[in-house]
Amino acid sequence: MVQKLLIRDLTLRDGQQSSFATRMTQKQVDRVLPFYKDANFYAMEVWGGAVPDSVMRYLNENPWERLEKIKASVGNVSKLTALSRGRNLFGYAPYTDEIIEGFCRNSIESGLGIMRIFDALNDVNNVKSTIKYVKKYGGMADCAVCYTIDPKYPKLSFIDKLKGKKNPEPVFTNAYFLDKAKQMAALGADMVTIKDMSGLISPARIAELIPLFKQHLSIPVDFHTHCTPGYGLGAVLMAIIKGVDIVDTNIWNFAGGTGAPAIELIYIFCKKLGIELDVNMEAVAKINKELFGIRKELEAFDASKQFPNPFNPLTDTLPANIDKEFDNAIAAAKANNEEALLAACHAIEAYFNFPKPNELVKKAEVPGGMYSNMVAQLKQLNSMDILEKAMELIPTVRLAAGLPPLVTPTSQIVGAQAVNCAMDLKAGKPMYSNVSNQFVNLVKGEYGKTPVPVDPEFRFKIAGTREEIPYDTSKNQMQPNPELPEAGGVKLAATEKEILLLELFPQVAKNFLTRQKTEAYAALHKAEEPKAATQSAADEQANAPITGKTVKAPMPGNVLRFTVKPGDKVTKGQTVVVLEAMKMENSIASDYAGTVKRLLVKEGSNVAADAPMIEIEI
Repeated sequence: MVQKLLIRDLTLRDGQQSSFATRMTQKQVDRVLPFYKDANFYAMEVWGGAVPDSVMRYLNENPWERLEKIKASVGNVSKLTALSRGRNLFGYAPYTDEIIEGFCRNSIESGLGIMRIFDALNDVNNVKSTIKYVKKYGGMADCAVCYTIDPKYPKLSFIDKLKGKKNPEPVFTNAYFLDKAKQMAALGADMVTIKDMSGLISPARIAELIPLFKQHLSIPVDFHTHCTPGYGLGAVLMAIIKGVDIVDTNIWNFAGGTGAPAIELIYIFCKKLGIELDVNMEAVAKINKELFGIRKELEAFDASKQFPNPFNPLTDTLPANIDKEFDNAIAAAKANNEEALLAACHAIEAYFNFPKPNELVKKAEVPGGMYSNMVAQLKQLNSMDILEKAMELIPTVRLAAGLPPLVTPTSQIVGAQAVNCAMDLKAGKPMYSNVSNQFVNLVKGEYGKTPVPVDPEFRFKIAGTREEIPYDTSKNQMQPNPELPEAGGVKLAATEKEILLLELFPQVAKNFLTRQKTEAYAALHKAEEPKAATQSAADEQANAPITGKTVKAPMPGNVLRFTVKPGDKVTKGQTVVVLEAMKMENSIASDYAGTVKRLLVKEGSNVAADAPMIEIEI
């Protein structure tokens, strides 16, 4: 019987998110859809992840319309898939079952076929609701086990060893991952994905995991990885040889580097192995030709700015030495020779000009996105000099927080906290002097069960409680949904889909929906001449010199909300504003007791480090 391999194309979601900051516009997506209809991929990942946030935040587009337009164009040729974070969906907070159900129902009604569901802690309890509602409304539940590795702990000193101190035993064993997969299968998963978001899974490790999963599971197994540290192509080839059912790939011009391996390279391997692919590679070539132009248009967001050399496996002949490298890779994989397999794969990628392995990410053993976010955070803080220290602190911070897998959002929570701790040390303060709300919630237990328990004393230090406190969905409060006078008095969110956007992305959706509705209203009333504006008393007050004390932004960010208003009495240490920085919410306290005189910026404003936000009279 001929082995058959199914392909999930990631180009329009993970592909553009990994390499181009999720900036593909609907017009750019529309240019490739006619060819996707002919490509015959098993599945196309087109939604979820950062797509809903980014299309509103940066492109002023409606995420629901994106999903619906892709479905209208592709039809039932390929199953449309999305990525969601279990009870967190796409946000950084756990949501109620009502929101999860509404989101799943609307997603499936809008064209979604498969929901890939993962939890950042691999806490199976957090994926139960999404599995239930996806299946209730006719979708397929693809449950992902997040692959991660134990950190490299600092070497113990001779004195530590004398005192009997030991580093923790390994947690993320093959048995750990299989147990998570079996639990998800028992909950009704239609397939299981080994989700290697960091690209850290080596060919040798996937050679162990695929047979283990296939032996103990009766549902299809998918493999998802990235090429960042140089394992991607070799790991995917090894997974294919070991009998994986589905692999995730990108199309040539969006492949390699921070993305997944190229379908074109997998096609060559499958031809040599006699493995059947149902993908129409002629249609793929047409998509790729269009992607070349789109990538040029996305140059400002291009992570590598390194195009692979043009190649079409249907029409181009490989040089004998490179063709031989494909054979070498296959032989090495069959012989479980990881070193020779990686050498052959790296030679292939170098010939086609794909980015070289990122040795820093490989050595640090953290996701590329987590590393780049830490660099961006430190650049904003003008503190690149402490990058090495921040990286060094990751294992310490991660272990203290219960050893969460490094995947969104926990990778960003741990990374941002490692930066905060490095900044604390630089300023001569104790570590954890500055903690984000998300780190507090993680340590408290609101995100779910961590792989190892958090020390109660550390929890008390960070969250003020020794007991684990799960998230209480009964205390959830719906986001405000006011009428918009500037849009003729219509509701900010008028439909269920708009309400869901507001719940999942409060500030982003508020800005997006306000903009959409005021623009629509203005278009209807554009014949009316606006009256000349006169400076109000409020304007005069805003321009008045500052005479009191100010609460300043400790870092660049977005003002999410004020917790006080003019006239309120505040005490020293009281939280007065919540600032979003690098997707983390930071509660900013007043250093002074007094009365709030005025708010110096508006909610939703971007502020620089040290920008005054509140004036307080003492």
